[in-house]
Amino acid sequence: MQGRVVGAALCALILSACASAPSTHLPPGPPTQHRPPSPFPAEPRPPEPRTLPLTALPGWAGEDHVAALAAFQQTCGAARDRGMAQICRNARAIGPLSADEARRFFEANFVAERSAGEGILTAYFAPEYPARRAPDGEFSAPVRGKPADLKVVDGGLFDPTMTGRPSAAVDPGDGRLKPYPDRAAIESTPPGQALAWMRPEDLFFLQIQGSGVLTFEDGKRLKALYAANNGRPFVGVANVMRDRGLLARENTSGEAIRSWLADHRGPDADEIMRLNPRYAFFSLAPDDGRQPVGAANTPLPPGRGVAVDPAYHSMGEVFWLDAEAPILAGAFPAYRRLVLALDTGGAIKGDVRADLYLGLGAAAGAEAGRVRHTLRMFRLVPKDAAP
Repeated sequence: MQGRVVGAALCALILSACASAPSTHLPPGPPTQHRPPSPFPAEPRPPEPRTLPLTALPGWAGEDHVAALAAFQQTCGAARDRGMAQICRNARAIGPLSADEARRFFEANFVAERSAGEGILTAYFAPEYPARRAPDGEFSAPVRGKPADLKVVDGGLFDPTMTGRPSAAVDPGDGRLKPYPDRAAIESTPPGQALAWMRPEDLFFLQIQGSGVLTFEDGKRLKALYAANNGRPFVGVANVMRDRGLLARENTSGEAIRSWLADHRGPDADEIMRLNPRYAFFSLAPDDGRQPVGAANTPLPPGRGVAVDPAYHSMGEVFWLDAEAPILAGAFPAYRRLVLALDTGGAIKGDVRADLYLGLGAAAGAEAGRVRHTLRMFRLVPKDAAP
């Protein structure tokens, strides 16, 4: 292959040299004929449409429209747009519909606007982990409540690029706020009154997911609810583990990462986890068996709720996901479905970026850990509001 490329390049250079030096052994050719300019202006290229019907969305015909409508009816109240509010009221008033009726409902009320470019789809879940009331050799990581000295501030206080985003600070006593300590510094301090004790790798993943359910040795189950974070940026560890040869290139799923951390519990695993300076704090509440509540203050419907970047999108917006080309082994080939923006996440940055909530427990976690797909996003807007 390389020889063919070099040969082609040399040939191109030789031909170019020959063309630039006309032969003296041939008679001159006829003068160049110039085409007169056309009296008619060139036809302008028609502008690309800003909107398209839902029937033109990739995979729309294969959607489970009944399930999509049920999720919309459940969560559409999170939207603050007046046009969306009217559609929400109509949807909740009509009750359950057949598949054809549900499809026609969406097609009659919405058109799609494609977001420019491509991004990444990932997924998350609500894990269920064992926990203990007191520490031991295995359950050595404390679940910490929100510290009293943590102050929520605008991120622009420390980094102008983070203006408008929440961050965290601590007042050392002289009145000048400083960034809240990172993961390594927090873990080096005594926990005080820990809410519970977990395996270190389980706590690490609970912090990434944002909430979960803890089962104690007496069988009691409590929800671990997100309370705050230390304002540090989220840093994924998958690429570092791959580059160090700790994991195979195509096997950096969440399940593979957690298994490695469990097998190397101690200084080796701690070093990897501390590459992510972000640290989450929790509160505990009775387990009511319901799905966790997202940033839109509504329970997340599995497979239908997404976390988005609030700098680009509002809670309650409706999207069509067109995601394919996974890079992780064992992943589903594509995710094409209607979803609603109901949550946010520290690692979810940008316009074409979404984190799909997949549900509770181990099965949802196994699927979520394999989702890393090339994403195209379409925002569904009420027809009356479409440009």
